[in-house]
Parts: sequence; C-alpha cells; structure tokens
Amino acid sequence: MHEKYLNLKQYLQKLDSVIVAFSGGVDSTFLLHAAKEVLGENVLAVTAKSCLFPSSEIKDAVSLCENMDVRYKVLELNPLEIDGFKDNPKNRCYLCKKNMLMSLIDIAKSEGISYVVEGSNMDDMGDYRPGSQAVEELGVRSPLKDVSFFKHEIRELSKEIGLPTWDKPSLACLASRIPYGDEITPEKLTMIEYCERYLKNLGFHQLRVRAHGNLARIEINSDEITKVFNEENRTRIYEEFKRNGFKFVSIDLVGYRTGSMN
Repeated sequence: MHEKYLNLKQYLQKLDSVIVAFSGGVDSTFLLHAAKEVLGENVLAVTAKSCLFPSSEIKDAVSLCENMDVRYKVLELNPLEIDGFKDNPKNRCYLCKKNMLMSLIDIAKSEGISYVVEGSNMDDMGDYRPGSQAVEELGVRSPLKDVSFFKHEIRELSKEIGLPTWDKPSLACLASRIPYGDEITPEKLTMIEYCERYLKNLGFHQLRVRAHGNLARIEINSDEITKVFNEENRTRIYEEFKRNGFKFVSIDLVGYRTGSMN
C-alpha cells in the first residue's frame, strides 16, 4: 500500500496542477490529500451541488476543504435540465457525469489548471458504471485507478493518515435509488433524502432507500436488519416514511449491496 501511495504522489507530481472532482467521500478525500501534499496551491477542489446529493454532504465537503487548507469551489448544477436525464435512461450516469466534468474542464481552462482528476478506484471496474465512459471521453484522469488502488487499501491508508473519512459509508447519487425508466423528480429525490437521513439519525449506517413507486425498499447492512424489527423502530420508521409520501415500506432481506438497481 505504501508503495502505491508513493506511486500516486509521483503520478500527481507529473500533472503539475489539478482540479479534484471532490464529493467529500472516502476516495476523493484521499486523492485530495495526496494532491495537496505534492502540489500545494496548485490544487483546486470543486464540489458539485445539486438535487442529487444531500445538502449535508456539500457542507461536509466544504468543511473538509477548509480543514485541509485546500482551495475550493462549489459548482451549482441542475441535472434535471440535462436533455433526457429525468427520463432515467440506463445511461443516466453518463449524461450527468459528462455534464459535470465538462463544467470542471471549463473551470480548469479559466483557472489555467492542467488536468481534472477524479476518484475512481479498482473496485469501480466491477460494476455497471456508464459514468466511466464520460471520464474516458473527456480525458479526465483517474489516479487511484491508474496506480491500482483498491477501496480497502484507501480506507486503511486514510485511517493511518488520520483522514476523518476513512470509515465513511459509501455514497451514491440519490437518482440511483430510482429504477431505470421511472421519472426522476425533485419530489422523489426529496423523499429519498429525508428518509435516508431519518434512518441515519436512528443509528443505522450503510443504507439505501430504493423508491419503487409508492413503495420504499430499505437496504441496510445485514447485521443491522434485526434492529428494524423491534416494535419501536418498526412503527416509527413506517409512520415517518408514510408521512413523507410512501404508502408501503419494505425491508430487503438480502441487505445493502452496491448496484442492486443495475
């Protein structure tokens, strides 16, 4: 792992100056830390603010940049205005990521920055990720993948370095909770965001609320499933979800897993 980290810093050093597409998650925080170490003021973190991500994530990303003493910008986007996006096609992620990365490339040009980099790693190669096509088409670099970092290695080194995100649950955009072909609306995204925040406030960790029409399918880690079924939690989860627009609430007995809608 330490050799890979050295390779990562050498890789970044050759880029001279970078914009880091920064979500505040495990991978992009690790990448930003490494870039800051070798490039100093020649690093700019850009966080996309949109209806697809909880507002709390934007605040956390900004706070991380300030604590790391990194220059940053918050880029406001509206993916629902992208042609075809709200229809939720299977290449939804491609449409959104291309729009976002093109905006970052424009910022890089205006700031005189050489490259845009993003935080994909080796684990991202094992799932259906149409957004990676946009990364390749636009010439955006993926340093963690290029030096063969896996997620568990990023977490271990992040813990060793002292990054607060080392054990942060994986995050994906809220649109990924809606089955392909079902229209993406601000109302659905708000319902999902609120219900996921409610579950986190109850003490659940890695989770997703998948929206199948008026039915919510909750995915949580298998070791936490039994917590849902105690009388107090079961009742208040149902009542809270119903209050926020869902008519039916179900628990996925398989538990949380990435890409279950693919």
